[in-house]
Amino acid sequence: MILTGPAIAQEVAEGAIQIEPFRPGQVNPNSYDLRLAPQLLVYGDRELDVAKENPVQSITIGPEGFVLQPDRIYLGGSVEHVGSDRYVPIVRAKSSIARLGLFVHVTADLIDIGSHGPTTFQLHSVHPLRIYPNMRIAQVTYWVPRGEITLYEGKYRDTRAPMASQAYREFTV
Repeated sequence: MILTGPAIAQEVAEGAIQIEPFRPGQVNPNSYDLRLAPQLLVYGDRELDVAKENPVQSITIGPEGFVLQPDRIYLGGSVEHVGSDRYVPIVRAKSSIARLGLFVHVTADLIDIGSHGPTTFQLHSVHPLRIYPNMRIAQVTYWVPRGEITLYEGKYRDTRAPMASQAYREFTV
């Protein structure tokens, strides 16, 4: 079962869902809009390796925007810190952004129960696309789980900004 927009707002008011800052104008019929924070990360090397930590460079998006290139993946974050110990958040692109050819989450749209903080977006554009800080880029929905809840304790817990891949920490051959 998915929560409606009014139910999301109610659960935020009651503390079962974290959205900070919360703006009522960003509530949709069954989702909440997330805005793009001004910091992006981009991998420094053209060839990435899952067995090692890959260096990243930080980019600050100014008011004039920043053009994403199609041959790169950029890691961005949400302005809003989101999470829940009761519901499963799912993040997807806003349809108007997807219609411009921007993938907001390449495949990882699930936020585990118990994970709190800004969402890390995996931005990939199919052609050059100018983006801006604080633009509405994604939407989060909240789903009711079935079964015993185990809170997330993983490597991306309690982040404060976009994070590069930590796959190397789990790498085994």
